[in-house]
Amino acid sequence: MSVPFYVSPEQIMRDKADFARKGIARGRSVVVVQYADGIAFIAENPSRALHKISELYDRIGFAAVGKYNEFESLRVAGVRLADMRGYSYDRSDVTGRSLANAYAQTLGTIFTETAKPFEVELVVAEVGASSADDQLYRLMFDGSVSDESGFVAMGGSAERINTALSEAYTEGMSLADAVALASRVLADHGDEQPRSLVPQQLEVAVLDRLKPRRAFVRLDNARLSTILGS
Repeated sequence: MSVPFYVSPEQIMRDKADFARKGIARGRSVVVVQYADGIAFIAENPSRALHKISELYDRIGFAAVGKYNEFESLRVAGVRLADMRGYSYDRSDVTGRSLANAYAQTLGTIFTETAKPFEVELVVAEVGASSADDQLYRLMFDGSVSDESGFVAMGGSAERINTALSEAYTEGMSLADAVALASRVLADHGDEQPRSLVPQQLEVAVLDRLKPRRAFVRLDNARLSTILGS
């Protein structure tokens, strides 16, 4: 009679985490930056159809890296949850914190109870009446969540990009300066060799606090060209 092969729970979780990190590292990075009048999302993404950045609700945005089909299913679930809660109660009851908590529970359950974890990282951002009221939540593949301030980068080069952002970011910068900074650090630190990124290679959107309700706006190539001077 053969003896079943034993693997400790700690080793299983470690293997799952390594698997998820390797999958996420293969994707291009995303940067989320607070600026004077809102929150900007900047991703290296040449696709015009497969978005890494999306709207979840009136003043709440979503950004992701990793496997597209996995984070797209999470995005759709978040939109449905937000719509249901806003319809059943009040639109003000839909908050970035509540959606981040829901994502954390879902990702944590998938990580611990299924054989294959989701290979994704997420940011849920909510723009407030002032920069002090803005909320940035970064969610990892295992359901862990952190409250960020100022900026956050995700993806394979996140550590290098976050270091570069910490050296150059200033609170209250303009939208043009925030997008230019994010584009520059993505080009310089998002790959092995420094590159130059043109508007057609970027996906950019903002949560504009000056808009009365639906704050999410995508920036087209013409506006990006003006901002980046290209």
